[in-house]
Amino acid sequence: QVQVVESGGGLVQPGESLRLSCAASGSIFSIVAMNWYRQRQGKQRELVAGIHADGRTAYAGPVKGRFTISRDSAKNTVYLQMNTLEPEDTAVYLCNVVGSTGNYWGKGTLVTVSP
Repeated sequence: QVQVVESGGGLVQPGESLRLSCAASGSIFSIVAMNWYRQRQGKQRELVAGIHADGRTAYAGPVKGRFTISRDSAKNTVYLQMNTLEPEDTAVYLCNVVGSTGNYWGKGTLVTVSP
């Protein structure tokens, strides 16, 4: 069994910051990539940021320069530092782990950006 658990969501005001965490545990023999997606109300799930096992990162256009993805490989944990948050960033943020044994998802953590 593989468990993926996100944390760190909450309610913040525009311009503020949040740091999300995602920890993977269980029978993951090797991780190929760890990604953050988000699901905004009424919209399709979208990729926000990803980090490959070799350290390469990628970001969606709307978050470039504001969000930073990082990882602690020893802990199978990925982080998403979100700065200068905007109301449009309000969403459920989901962690996706691409491993040698499959593709795994967490249940998500809610981020609400509101005055």
